[in-house]
Amino acid sequence: MTDAYQQIITALEASRHVLVTTHIRPDGDALGSAAAMILAMRRKGIANELLLLSHWPTKYAFLRDQLAIPCHDAEKAWPAGLDLQAFDAIMVVDTGTWSQLPGLQERLDGFAGKKLVIDHHRTQESWADLKLVSTDAGAAGEIVAELLDRWQVPFDNEIAAALFIAITTDTGWFQFSNTRPYTLRLAARLLEAGVNMDDIYKRLYQAERRERVRLQTRAMQSLELLAGGKLAVMTIRKVDFADTGASVPDTENLINVPMQIGSVEVSMLIAEPIDFGPTRVSLRSKGAVDVSKFAERFGGGGHARAAGFTLQKDTANTHGVVVAAMVAELGYA
Repeated sequence: MTDAYQQIITALEASRHVLVTTHIRPDGDALGSAAAMILAMRRKGIANELLLLSHWPTKYAFLRDQLAIPCHDAEKAWPAGLDLQAFDAIMVVDTGTWSQLPGLQERLDGFAGKKLVIDHHRTQESWADLKLVSTDAGAAGEIVAELLDRWQVPFDNEIAAALFIAITTDTGWFQFSNTRPYTLRLAARLLEAGVNMDDIYKRLYQAERRERVRLQTRAMQSLELLAGGKLAVMTIRKVDFADTGASVPDTENLINVPMQIGSVEVSMLIAEPIDFGPTRVSLRSKGAVDVSKFAERFGGGGHARAAGFTLQKDTANTHGVVVAAMVAELGYA
């Protein structure tokens, strides 16, 4: 039986034009994995384009600029002239659920090409023709790296940099529990391929916008410790975005700050939309609670220790319902 890696490779080799996309509000793993796949297909002579359902985050602009990756932006409206029927395949990386791909499901009705998914999240839906999912992987970038190895695509400096960004951001620079021996061996290979680790670290963690730091201050000022100190809840409201000049991508990783507190088992970040869309709830766990299963109760999902969901409700109601549910989950109802 042909394995999932070979099935994806066969589908790509049969394609002349591939559209690559990822989840809304893309992070480093999503963008790095997508970039690595785009570069690999270029090396194989396969035409491709990138579609983002949100704006490219300012924090990762250097990745787009260094690799010269053009991108269709569908945050406000569907890009003019982008016809999905012009593609032989669409590849989705770092998610396998429609809730993370708003506006795409209805546009894929009648799509004649292959729908491909590369992902590492436990929460999945069965809409793709071919899926390459490994929940053991610390990042989607690890799966992409294995795929490229099997496809005999060398890790040149550009591909290595994209993969390094993918794995370091999703493992918290190798601090999170999803870091495994393969992660570190892969990181060593990428460094040997010419990745400048110091430069990437500075760009990711020592070049923050002042607006983001101001937003982090607001988030920390909202901090509540509940359930005997086991639950940390932060709330970011529209006024916080307006007052600080921050944007939605500036919320990335804020959820991890309360995890420094010894008593905290679960961290929750509730963020209002700036102008339109749902309220977003992000979750992190030290292991006592499987937050992916908790998120699934609200239509979301993710990993056991990192998950999230969105709700079309006002923030005050979201806070009451979701926080009460988590307090009960921690045994403090």
